Amino acid sequence: MSVIPEDLKNKALETPNIPAAVVCPNEESVLLAVKEGREMNLIDPTLIGNRNLILQSAKDIGLNIEDYNILEADNEEQSALAACQLSNENKTKIIIKGNLHTDILMRSYLKKEFNLLEGKRLSHIWHMTTPQLKKPLFITDGALNVLPRIDIKLQILKNAVHFYNKLVSKKPRVAILSGTEDPIDSMPSSIEAKKVMDLSLKEEINAFVHGPLAFDNAISEEAAKIKKIENEVAGNADILLVPNLETGNSLSKIMVYFMNACAAGIVIGGKVPVVVPSRADSKNSKLASIMAAIVAVKN
Repeated sequence: MSVIPEDLKNKALETPNIPAAVVCPNEESVLLAVKEGREMNLIDPTLIGNRNLILQSAKDIGLNIEDYNILEADNEEQSALAACQLSNENKTKIIIKGNLHTDILMRSYLKKEFNLLEGKRLSHIWHMTTPQLKKPLFITDGALNVLPRIDIKLQILKNAVHFYNKLVSKKPRVAILSGTEDPIDSMPSSIEAKKVMDLSLKEEINAFVHGPLAFDNAISEEAAKIKKIENEVAGNADILLVPNLETGNSLSKIMVYFMNACAAGIVIGGKVPVVVPSRADSKNSKLASIMAAIVAVKN
């Protein structure tokens, strides 16, 4: 089983008892993660959905949640709307996705009447940890923006740097991934990577940014040395800005299933962060994602 990252845990514990809206928590690993988060005094959860279904789901795994605050909702869509309304009213600081599709939750989040966007672009970020790595690896965006334009990639980069700095007090190294370290016309993502790098330098983003870089050149000092790539990022990247959703999604899942990584994933850029784990994710991954959301709330 993957291990809860200590950096997320320690930082999240600095701001205890964060109010959290849990949407359709009628699923074992979500309930267990929420229960553990509550016992650690990380969150004060409000469970939103069909009360009887939630209670029965908890009973099936021997979990007593009679003293939890449960907000009745008729269906998945109404549950999502209720969570967004609570966020609009500042009654919750994070939203946690339970047993429903991400699309249903995010459609509600995007509704203008809830004022949750604050003029920014939403993006997803993973905080990945595994015994094989000396430090966390941040991957963005592998779950929300499918094929972002250059200007959107720049906003994704800004969101990632902002989140990173809430957890780590140093300037991050951002690798803009492609399949090569040189911009070539036959590989559009490499051209885009160079343009995003140039824009980040022009806007003076507080990060070391370089692209394009192939994956090995981004994370392996040896690979970067062999290819004679010398810059602040090569071989030592903290954040990987991927060219498309498929790349980020595949990379994170490879780390989970082949490297026993703990994947803490959240949507950032809005008024409140959203925990959007896959329903196949482990309890530890979901708890780590809750911790990441708490970190994102910090000023």
